[in-house]
Amino acid sequence: MVVPYQHVATLEDMAEEALLEMMRLARECEKHLRATYRPDGLNIGLNLGQSAGAGIADHIHMHVLPRWAGDTNFMTVTGETRVLPEDLPATWEKLKSVDWAV
Repeated sequence: MVVPYQHVATLEDMAEEALLEMMRLARECEKHLRATYRPDGLNIGLNLGQSAGAGIADHIHMHVLPRWAGDTNFMTVTGETRVLPEDLPATWEKLKSVDWAV
């Protein structure tokens, strides 16, 4: 997570220097997450406002999460919990014999 010292609710209200620093820190997070975890991709984002999912409504912060093919959210990373109820080969075994004709 990238959390600036400046306490503002919107990007519009953030000082240019703080915006630049956030992006530089996000770049560093990307670099180190890729080197350490070797993810397939990353989610980098902001939730601005309560209705957008911001836990701290009046303080901007960025989430930086590594992602792997087959995961569906950040639970694997932060909660050490797999959210798939079964692995894909097991799903294939169940579905390959289904009559898909409509």
